[in-house]
Amino acid sequence: MMIEKNQISNLVSVDWLHTNMNASNLIILDATINKVVDEIAIRIPNARFFDIKQKFSDTSAPFPSTLPSKEQFEKEAKNLGINNNSIIVVYDDKGVYSSARAWWLFKVFGFNDIAVLDGGLPEWKLNNFPVDYYTDEIYSKGNIGMDLNSKLMTNFEGIHHFIEDEEAQVIDARSEARFKCLVDEPRVGLRRGTIPNSMNLPYTKLFDGNTFKSIDQLSIIFSNLEMGKNKRTLVFSCGSGITACILALAATLCNYKNLVVYDGSWTEYGSLIE
Repeated sequence: MMIEKNQISNLVSVDWLHTNMNASNLIILDATINKVVDEIAIRIPNARFFDIKQKFSDTSAPFPSTLPSKEQFEKEAKNLGINNNSIIVVYDDKGVYSSARAWWLFKVFGFNDIAVLDGGLPEWKLNNFPVDYYTDEIYSKGNIGMDLNSKLMTNFEGIHHFIEDEEAQVIDARSEARFKCLVDEPRVGLRRGTIPNSMNLPYTKLFDGNTFKSIDQLSIIFSNLEMGKNKRTLVFSCGSGITACILALAATLCNYKNLVVYDGSWTEYGSLIE
């Protein structure tokens, strides 16, 4: 059995994955951050570890989880055995957290046949679906080709354009306490603060338990932001570019277009702004 190209949505349920997990072109990625992959590490059967921090980030950059080059991303994706005809489902061990970052990265590099597993490993285990353990595995090198879509990411220079653009709205995924500067940032030495003209939508408000709220509920949440009718571009920020991608996924589910993630987010902005 194969899953046809362009036949997967951006979000799939654990039931869907359990039904389709033996498809010959399906690749399951575990994008859990800071996971120690050893013989006692639990995974969804046959999942391959997508190492956001070390292999799918620019580790030479001054800020965490920085977008890698097209060449680096393509090389590491090939090393995971990903092909042009692959269908990818990505998950993490928190529910939906870093898996959204992996999903967005593939979009940035021109690959669209990827879905986030709604509820991730916690929802999978809650349904008593099978798990196994990591082993030393070498995959046949894939043939995937990448093409950078730079419009989906912005940087320190670009965010200033969006701040001043009346047709753009910056939306911050951090907690309300962090957004309002009521608590310290978790990154040592990083100042408290908020990007000018931004509004707050904590990513945690998008969930019921492990899984996303319904699309109708998500649409109401976005409409209640009172952004104004002329906001044609939504720019998502957070602490370091991880949870901003959760907002991008939710907005995609609600059929919003012209979505951008601020890669460096507050870590970069708060460090560089004078």
